Amino acid sequence: MKAPKGHHAWTATVGEKGQIVIPKQARELFDIRPGDTLLLLGDEKRGIAIPPKGMFTHIMEAVFSEPDDGGEA
Repeated sequence: MKAPKGHHAWTATVGEKGQIVIPKQARELFDIRPGDTLLLLGDEKRGIAIPPKGMFTHIMEAVFSEPDDGGEA
């Protein structure tokens, strides 16, 4: 079965130290370079997600932003 356009699947093996190697095709597609910091998000029911590098700032801004007071002054 061929994956829908823009969707990909790879496998990775976990080593004895808990490390995984991101497949070369995935590193190239998502421009992951040695020394990059990746954010891993976990959901006990849905699994682990690694959002694109550019999302890190957006996620941190959303987490640490002041709550909206509903527009009341």
